[in-house]
Amino acid sequence: MKRILLTSLLFSPLAQAEITLEQLKVPEGFELSYFAEDVETARQLARSESGTVFSGSFSAKKVYALRDTDNDGKADKRWLLMENLRAPTGIAYRDGDLYVADINKIIRFKDIDKNLDKPSSEVVYDQFPTDGHHGWKFLQFNKSGQLIVPVGAPCNICDADENYSKIFSLDLASQQVKVIASGVRNSVGFDFHPQTNELWFSDNGRDMMGDDIPPCEINKVSFEGEHFGYPYFHGDDIADPEFGQGKKASDFSPPVLNLGAHVAPLGIHFYRGKQFPEQYQQQLLVAEHGSWNRSEKSGYRVMLATVEDSKITGYQPVITGFMQEETTFGRPVAFLEMPDGSILISDDFAHKIYRLTYSGL
Repeated sequence: MKRILLTSLLFSPLAQAEITLEQLKVPEGFELSYFAEDVETARQLARSESGTVFSGSFSAKKVYALRDTDNDGKADKRWLLMENLRAPTGIAYRDGDLYVADINKIIRFKDIDKNLDKPSSEVVYDQFPTDGHHGWKFLQFNKSGQLIVPVGAPCNICDADENYSKIFSLDLASQQVKVIASGVRNSVGFDFHPQTNELWFSDNGRDMMGDDIPPCEINKVSFEGEHFGYPYFHGDDIADPEFGQGKKASDFSPPVLNLGAHVAPLGIHFYRGKQFPEQYQQQLLVAEHGSWNRSEKSGYRVMLATVEDSKITGYQPVITGFMQEETTFGRPVAFLEMPDGSILISDDFAHKIYRLTYSGL
């Protein structure tokens, strides 16, 4: 019962403080606009070759398609592709088909751009755990065509079996599943480094250890099956009070970056475009979704991590103002880079998709 209540509080679409573009602060030279409004609990985004933008959702339980037909930077046409799902948060597009993760299964919409008015779907995999707790997903194909799928822990803190707390690769043709990373509590965002192709991912730290520990994390996978510590250690060397006894921090990989406790990093994205200034190019954008379990709220912002030689050397704000004086107005979730170098950013609290552009100082 508690889990259901908590989820409803975190993602409720009920009336709330309305966000405005004026309250969101961006660096000089940048501009923020709405790509789409009233996209209920918008989560991960994807785009087809023809320009259709797709959005998953959380408590709305829907999958949307959006299109900017007059090229003014704002969607003017939309379709509801599917509804009454559990939590279709993760989506990916490849070779004309749209893939949607709904807790335990992967759904495919074939030739989606040709069938927006009458979409049909099929389940192409259904063997992931059915747990709702940390069961929502983020999807992306790697260069080899495998679908990368995280499966979070079915709890706040527990030593679950081999089906949980991992990032998997799924070969849809053979149905073969392999472990990419272990000891991952709840990753809802990852990306591949544009030069090294290493998988970087965000991870949400455990709750109920206090306001300021343990940190949320940004991690980098250096070898297949690498273990990142959960549930035994958090951050660099914080032993878990329930599961850390008899374990050594040196047996697990530390984060590339320790973030603030409970800031809840979700989507991360290496910026590959040329529109933004040089200091943004091939650097890592991070969506801090924001805390729900801290006496003073933290997160609620979009950040830029400066990456040099696979190490993070700086961390600075890009968009702030989603939370003001302890009032939540928005919660950034995921990024989608557009062909012109602008960035779309979903917000599952304000039900918006923003467009971040740069026009110069």
